[in-house]
Amino acid sequence: MTTSSTGQYSAAASGQEKRPESAEPTITLEVLPRPNSTPVIPDGGFRAWATVAGSFLIMFCGFGYGSSFGVYQDFYVREYLVTSSSSAISWIGSVNIFIILAGGFISGRLHDRGYFYPLMWGGSFFIILSLFMLSLARPNQFYQVFLAHGIANGIGGGMTYVPCVAIISHHFQRRRALAMTIVASGSSLGAVIHPIMLNNTLRSNLGFGNAVRASAGLVSGLLILACLLLRTRLPPSKEPLHMWQTLKKAGRDVPYVVGTFGLVIFTTGYYYPLFFLQLNAVEHGIDSTFAFYALVIMNSASAVGRILPGILSQRVGIKLMVTVASGLGSILIFAMIAMHDLPSVVSIGVLYGFFAGGVATLMGPLFTVLTDDMTELGTRMGAAFAFSGVGILLGPPIDGVLLTDHFVWWRPAVFSGTMAGVGFLCFLTVLIIHKPRGAVSDNDKDSELVPVPVPVPIPATPVPVLTEAEP
Repeated sequence: MTTSSTGQYSAAASGQEKRPESAEPTITLEVLPRPNSTPVIPDGGFRAWATVAGSFLIMFCGFGYGSSFGVYQDFYVREYLVTSSSSAISWIGSVNIFIILAGGFISGRLHDRGYFYPLMWGGSFFIILSLFMLSLARPNQFYQVFLAHGIANGIGGGMTYVPCVAIISHHFQRRRALAMTIVASGSSLGAVIHPIMLNNTLRSNLGFGNAVRASAGLVSGLLILACLLLRTRLPPSKEPLHMWQTLKKAGRDVPYVVGTFGLVIFTTGYYYPLFFLQLNAVEHGIDSTFAFYALVIMNSASAVGRILPGILSQRVGIKLMVTVASGLGSILIFAMIAMHDLPSVVSIGVLYGFFAGGVATLMGPLFTVLTDDMTELGTRMGAAFAFSGVGILLGPPIDGVLLTDHFVWWRPAVFSGTMAGVGFLCFLTVLIIHKPRGAVSDNDKDSELVPVPVPVPIPATPVPVLTEAEP
């Protein structure tokens, strides 16, 4: 629309009469939405499910391999590092998983800042390198095994663990808990496949070096495939880095603090069956062929336990599922005091694996539920996992000290069961005191109440539009 030099509006092309100069234009406000102001979470599609598959493989090769340390614990204690105590050897596995969890504190924040792809490729490189270096370690050279298996492999896992879980929030909202459950089940499947492969190759004619290299070859191919499948979708936050402000804010969030403390304490006892079940079965005179598969049985049940609770959590709530699973898991750790024959090994292995898998798979969704601002999710989740690393760092070595060289099995079982029980009480407290924002009932659908993890959207602004005055 144009105006004449006298201030009158031009006549319309249809031949309307010119309006008098005294007729003033009116101004109305029309809201014009800005493009991409509120990104839509697709909750599916090829890229979304390809990312789930890639994260699944990362968990299979990273945390799944670390959870298979029970095979190495048995092999190191009885054959490869016979000059070292079981407590000292357990430090290898505990340091490995500690670095994986503690590394999430850094990698989670880097993920928030847009460094997802460097973390995935760099972490995969460290995992591959560490396994090939482990294959070169010599018998009874504790420091060589510790550096490769404990330190280097842990660094690689720490770079990939939290980002591969957090990236799911780029693609899923309503079905986020289900997608994260599928991703977490990758570690359970890895904890089944890797022990079978290692138990059959470590005690074959291949020898330690070739057995580990065969395992490294499998891991290498899967990690490369995973990195090709993973895709980000949302831009990183452009806000200044305020990590300490985020942590201070989280420190004033009582449910988050209690949940983090519960995770630390529960983790202290959580890994006792995973590290010592196979050795326990062997020392109780159970057939060696079956004993080698005791950890496989537990991890197979864990795989089921990681999937089913994720489905049920959409109906009964994530917090309730975590509370029930942790309580029953702590009882089963105490039950290991009575484990002495084949039926008891199978029963405890299946039941504990199922409930422990439920706790493990729901930790990511739990801290998502406890986070209101999704731009802080990587930092808050990374901090929680980092603190939980203290539990894994201390738990298995303490179990090894309590076990002694005479294999007094009730001592570590009582200690680990007590720690897991205290963790259960913390999760119960979170269940009682946490009220998610926007909840419409006590039986909240946690996976649907979590805000979408996107940068703060630019609101639609009123745009003035000049229109002609009515005659």
